[in-house]
Amino acid sequence: MSVIEQTYERLALDEPERRWELHQGVVREKPLMAHGHQHALRRLARTLYIQLDPAEFEVGVNASRVRYAAETFFIPDLFVIPVQQIEFYRGRGAALEVFAEPLPLVVEIWSPSTGDYDIDTKIPMYRTRGDLEIWRVHPFERTLTVWRRQADGGDTESVYNGGTIAPVALPGVTVEIDALFE
Repeated sequence: MSVIEQTYERLALDEPERRWELHQGVVREKPLMAHGHQHALRRLARTLYIQLDPAEFEVGVNASRVRYAAETFFIPDLFVIPVQQIEFYRGRGAALEVFAEPLPLVVEIWSPSTGDYDIDTKIPMYRTRGDLEIWRVHPFERTLTVWRRQADGGDTESVYNGGTIAPVALPGVTVEIDALFE
């Protein structure tokens, strides 16, 4: 573990009430979000909790980190974690939970305070990390932008304005897009 990683981990553990991220070696606090953001986040989290098998997946909401490099750690609004990636942390009560392996689904929800940062900084890094599916939910435009990893390592981008979507790496899961914004 690099000095940057150790310092960041110590900061995040010493101040658990603050949501510290690290971007290219610069510490940044993830800001609080407005109602539209929180509302869509709660609805999506509930939908996933109900449908996912807890023996296979857990849902992280504004807490754990994903690691891009020794100097870059982000806190996604929501992500789905395969249980086998969590096993490392069992019995390590004081460890900062960080996931370096690609995840099946990572979600950022647009907010006035983070919208540009998410689309310009975080989402490109998730795509480079190899996360299988990345969503940007825009509660005010009522859209869902989806990047899906392809077999050749590239990804496709699609924008949805309604209907139902099934995340490719989460068998049996469907999300009613309009329900996120009700």
